[in-house]
Amino acid sequence: MNPAPFLILETGRPVPSLRRYGRFPHWIRVAAGLEEHETVVVDVEHGDHLPDARAFAGVLVTGSAAYVTDQAEWSERSAAWLRQVAHDGLPVFGICYGHQLLAHALGGEVAYNPAGRESGTIELALDPAAAEDPLFGGLPSHFPAHATHLQTVLRAPEGAAVLARSPLDGCHAFRWGRQAWGVQFHPEFATHHMRGYIRARADCIGRHGGCARSIERAVSAAPLARQLLRRFVRQARQSSAQPVAKQG
Repeated sequence: MNPAPFLILETGRPVPSLRRYGRFPHWIRVAAGLEEHETVVVDVEHGDHLPDARAFAGVLVTGSAAYVTDQAEWSERSAAWLRQVAHDGLPVFGICYGHQLLAHALGGEVAYNPAGRESGTIELALDPAAAEDPLFGGLPSHFPAHATHLQTVLRAPEGAAVLARSPLDGCHAFRWGRQAWGVQFHPEFATHHMRGYIRARADCIGRHGGCARSIERAVSAAPLARQLLRRFVRQARQSSAQPVAKQG
C-alpha cells in the first residue's frame, strides 16, 4: 500500500452561496474518505507551484467555473504538468473542469456542448469498456450522478476508453492508459451541493430551455457515483506507477 498523501489541484471555487460548506478540495476529500493529513492542496488557479507528483499516491483535479478553451496561463501550465503525470503512469482523477483539462492535455477536444447546459441529477449509461475498468467495473449499467456544465469533451484522447455517457453528453467518463481517469459529473456533490448549483445557474438553465425548479425537484442521491472517489483512492494506494506508452 502506498502511504503517500494525495495531491488535489484546485482549479476554482464553488459558487458564493455554497462556500459556507468549504472549498472543492474539502468536498472531494470528505467524499473520498480521506483525512486532512492525507491530502495536499495546490491552488493552481491562483499561481501555486506544481510539485513533483512522484511524492504523492495520486492526483485529483477539481471543477471550476473557468473554461478550458480560454487557455489561461495557469490552466495550460497545469495541462502540461498533467500530461507528464499521466505519461509517467501516476494515478489521476479529473472532475468536470479537471476531466476536460486532462482530455485537453492528452490531445482530446474540449468545446461547448452542442446539446447545451447539462444540470441536475442525470442518468449515466456505462459503455462496454466500463465492465473491465478498475473503477467502474461491477457497477450497474445505469445509475444517477450530479452534473453542471456547459463545456464538454467532444473527442476523447486517442487511445482512451470512453466509460460512460448521458443523453446530453457522449463522454461523461474516460480512462487513458492504466490509471488516468476523467469524469464530467461531480462524484463529490451531495444533494445540497447539486441543488445549490441549480439555483445559482437558474438563469443559464432557462436560456438553454430547462426549468430550474423542475430540475431541482428531481435531485436525488447519487451514492454509486460518489463511490468512485473511494475506488480511486483504493486503486491508487494499491498501485505502483509504471510509465505508459505515449498515446496521441
